[in-house]
Amino acid sequence: MARTNTAGARLRTAGGGANRWVVLVVLCVSLLLVALDSTVLHVAVPSLTEDLHPSSTALLWIVDAYPLICASLLILFGTLGDRVGRRRVLLLGYGLFGLASAIAALATAPEVLIGARALLGVGGAMIMPATLSILRAVFPDRRERATAIGIWTATAAIGAATGPVLGGFLVEHFWWGSVFLVNIPLMALMLPLGRLLLPESRGETDGPWDVLGALMAAAGVLGVVLGVKRLGAGDPPLALGTLGPLLLGAALLVLFVRRQRRRPYPLIDMKLFARPAFTTSVGCVVLAMLALVGLQLIAVQYLQLILGLSPVETGLRLLPLTFAAMAAGATGSYTLRRLGPRRMVCWGFLLTAGAVLLLVLMGQHDRPLLLTVGFILLGFGLQTTLFSAYESMLSEAPPESAGGAAAIGETSYQLGAGMGTALLGSVMNAAYAPGLSGVPGVPDGAGKAATNSLGEAYQVAARLGGAAGDALHHAARHAFVNGLHVTLFVSAGLLLTGALMAVRLPRVMECPAVDPRLADAVDAVDVRAGVDAGVVPARTLPGPDGEPRTGGGAADAVRVPATRGRTEPAGSATPSH
Repeated sequence: MARTNTAGARLRTAGGGANRWVVLVVLCVSLLLVALDSTVLHVAVPSLTEDLHPSSTALLWIVDAYPLICASLLILFGTLGDRVGRRRVLLLGYGLFGLASAIAALATAPEVLIGARALLGVGGAMIMPATLSILRAVFPDRRERATAIGIWTATAAIGAATGPVLGGFLVEHFWWGSVFLVNIPLMALMLPLGRLLLPESRGETDGPWDVLGALMAAAGVLGVVLGVKRLGAGDPPLALGTLGPLLLGAALLVLFVRRQRRRPYPLIDMKLFARPAFTTSVGCVVLAMLALVGLQLIAVQYLQLILGLSPVETGLRLLPLTFAAMAAGATGSYTLRRLGPRRMVCWGFLLTAGAVLLLVLMGQHDRPLLLTVGFILLGFGLQTTLFSAYESMLSEAPPESAGGAAAIGETSYQLGAGMGTALLGSVMNAAYAPGLSGVPGVPDGAGKAATNSLGEAYQVAARLGGAAGDALHHAARHAFVNGLHVTLFVSAGLLLTGALMAVRLPRVMECPAVDPRLADAVDAVDVRAGVDAGVVPARTLPGPDGEPRTGGGAADAVRVPATRGRTEPAGSATPSH
């Protein structure tokens, strides 16, 4: 097992003492900033457009550069952290994120802002997998790790939901650049705190790092995500700008997988995908995001364009979803121990599908109680699903591959989000456009322009004025609500598919159990061994002469399901299925 460069005392504090919870706070603040930055810009787009006057293409890249670059580099930096040190990559990500935020806040041209957003994506890709892999290292006990992951996933939900509220407040009181400027003092604080409090950890360092493979993975994910986003923007599926990146990205990912299977020291151990629990967990993350991210964007349009709420009011309406997600994260560890991964993910999907179907009752008039109940169920169900899927995925991966596993999880999240925007956006457009055909008094050209979006339909209706404008305005609202209902049904179908997929997860949450005789011996061995292995190796058991035994290993450890009180040999652990 590779050793770290960090002093043993620091590892003991982070891995086995109360300070590991301080480490969790630092990691969650890191994730909060990255998640917040993914949504905070949305409400600043009108102000930004008025100030910088970007073209439609430049505006698209301003919004998309961050998630595109971040998604494409997750595998690269996740596996790099396993080799050179996860804390080192995380601290570099802090510095880069702060620098990019300063450039973005002071940008005076669209090109500068696009470059700054891309640099933010690089920093985000360094931070996101590093937080999850360090969390895996400092919480070797699965019960505690489940609690930590619940807090971690709830933090991501809080950041994403807080972004529009914070962004709306800053834009209303300052200027659009302030949505980036707020990152700088926080990152200036996080750098020394991270250096002081976070333990260094690595995976196996044998063999060279596969630079070519990392670049192939980055280019492949970039091509797939770019193609999917173009589909979501309404570009024709067979257009060169859509089909080209998709095919090229898919081809590079296939070559990447083949290369990893052949290499003696791969970036990502492809044997992980032979584990049903790992593969199913990744699939559940993709499906959850596929069903809900595109729906979230449509819901924001509904709140603003149908109900007429301001950006701040829209963010406040979504707060029940955030609070419900926080509650699900806080209780997730207990629920996982009681229900097990299979039932928890399944019931999370079913609860979320029920919430989505309840929201079908939304119409053209405000129903605050219905929306609040629906958003609470939605937030609790989604967070329950994501928490259990992430926990199962990370627990299935060997600790030395924590960075790669975290990168796979985050990449699946980003891919699911991108595909969800494309899929549900396409469903919404297909259901919305027919409702605007043949509106009395509306010229064909105006009617066609109105099919692009509800916002554009309102602009066309305002230009037409009179009875024709009123008719188009009414038809657009009616068509949008009908399209929203169709999209909700499709989303519910995807969630029910996820519930069926969850039957491949283990029934119980299996946890390592340490023999009581190890209590006095643990301090005498390298704490990193316990962190790396996830169980304390049996070679540390005292022998007849009082010295630590040699030989043995993880096979001599004991494992217990979290819902059982008895111990069993690892080889006869409770069946997963």
